[in-house]
Amino acid sequence: MDLRQLRTFRAVAELGSLSKASDRLRIAQPALSRQIKLLEHDLRTPLFIRHGRGMVVTEAGRMLFERTAGLMRQLEQAREDVLAASGAPSGRVVVGMVPTISGGLAGLVAQRVVELYPQVALRIFDAYGGFLIDLIHRGEIDMAVVYGPATQLHLNVETLRSDDLFAIAAPGQGISQLGSASFSDIAKRPLILPSHPHGLRALAEHAAAAADLTLHIPVEADSFQALVDIVAAGVGCTFLPYYAVRRHVEQGLLEAVPVSPPLSRQVVLALPSRQGSSAAVQVVADIVRAETRLL
Repeated sequence: MDLRQLRTFRAVAELGSLSKASDRLRIAQPALSRQIKLLEHDLRTPLFIRHGRGMVVTEAGRMLFERTAGLMRQLEQAREDVLAASGAPSGRVVVGMVPTISGGLAGLVAQRVVELYPQVALRIFDAYGGFLIDLIHRGEIDMAVVYGPATQLHLNVETLRSDDLFAIAAPGQGISQLGSASFSDIAKRPLILPSHPHGLRALAEHAAAAADLTLHIPVEADSFQALVDIVAAGVGCTFLPYYAVRRHVEQGLLEAVPVSPPLSRQVVLALPSRQGSSAAVQVVADIVRAETRLL
């Protein structure tokens, strides 16, 4: 295997066709096809199933794609470090955020990175914490803003802040008149929560067990937008930090009141446990730290 073959293989695997990979890499299709065939010959196994609409990875191809993700990121990082040694930080930085944080944080981080480090190519996407942690372990992302406790994550982690969760409901559900809502009162209502093993679900169930309550969860929602839409439709209540739904509250779509006693969770910045992050990753991490603490 050589780097050109791996780069070609990963582009075709991601895009599902030689023509699209040719456009991305700006290399003629016959040359890409030859590199794939050489790689398959070297590994003595087919990496793709060819059909009229494109190419799909085989099981061996899927394994190669997963195993080389971290390697390719490290090689990109080494190149970026050498280029940055004589100038401003540059290169690609991938940041994952849990959905309840990204709505308030992503825009702030992107704005600061573009203003201060225009040579950094930033990618931000949201997903639930367990998936993001797995991507860090596999070397596919550079950092993630997730929920703790930090001691449960086998990574380079630091606690940035503690979020107090609010009880969230649709207008007309009777929570707006409350200065604060007890967890027990809200927990007796129908709740809309993510499925296991998402952190918000675990936090609510832990608090319910401590109060000797059984939660009634008629609908599970693993998408943040779906969770908000279902609550706004009046199906049930949920628990979220206020900044995650501030715009919905201001638009009159949701109501929010603090929970008493406070229901809190840690906001954690997680990075790979290996040392040697690029200069671009370090400056983006500094911006993430600062903006998260200001949320």
